[in-house]
Parts: sequence; C-alpha cells; structure tokens
Amino acid sequence: MTVNGSESDFGSVKPGETELGASLEPDAELSELAQRGWQRLAQINAEAGAEVLEQMQAIAPDLGRYILEFAFGEIYSRPGLDAKTRQLVTITALTTLGNAQPQLKAHIHGALNLGCTRTEVVEVILQLVVYAGFPAALNAMLIAKQVFAERDEEGLS
Repeated sequence: MTVNGSESDFGSVKPGETELGASLEPDAELSELAQRGWQRLAQINAEAGAEVLEQMQAIAPDLGRYILEFAFGEIYSRPGLDAKTRQLVTITALTTLGNAQPQLKAHIHGALNLGCTRTEVVEVILQLVVYAGFPAALNAMLIAKQVFAERDEEGLS
C-alpha cells in the first residue's frame, strides 16, 4: 500500500482520497483478508487507519498486517453486530483500559463516522463510571470533548 507516496507491504493505495492519501478501495496486491480488513477500516476511519499502517511499516510491518487482517479483516467483519455497535463496544473497551487514548480518539471519530451520535458516545462513557471508575471515564470524556471540537471545526457531525 502506498501511504504518503511510500510503498509498504500492504499493496498500493491511491493518493488523494484522504489527507493521508488513503483510498477506500483496496489494491489487488493485498490478500483477500487484508482487502476485507482495509474495506472495514476505511469505513470506520480511513485517515487514522492509514496513519497507523504507515507508522507500523517503519518499525513493525507485521503488526500493521495483523491489525489489517485479524482485527479488521476477521473480527470487525464478523456478522452478528452492526458496525455502530462494534464501535460503541470498542469505545467501552478502550475507556476501560484507561491507557489507550490515541486509539480511543480514533474510535470515537470512527463511531461518529458510522452514524453514532455524540449522545450515544457520551452515554457509553458515562455508563463506565460504574465499572471502570471515575478516572477512566473522566479521561475518556475529555477525549470525546476534544473529538467533538475537532469535528465542529471541520463541520462534521
């Protein structure tokens, strides 16, 4: 994949579709599983996904491949839960972890990209006060606030 003009082991991605040059269409060089993973990832947050894959290419390309093939090609592509529900579950898990702020930020954007409302995001985080504690919920809420402000600046819902 080409991200910002450089080749990686993920195939090629056409420039100009997102700020990082990620197309929503996978390249034929990708395995079928990686293509399915890229399609799912692009639906959620193409820009953040391309950035992560680019960063992993420099240090641990296998980790980028695992993310693409396993996380998004296998798990996120399973039947049984719709994409919005999967994102709300992911926000729940990342909030509970309490140490995954960059991923939480990307997945809050992803949830909103898929049609979740800001109210749904806030309510999921509020629910976690009971189970993850106030510090985890407070930190997640501040990240949600930051995401909402970024999207307001960009004119996004």
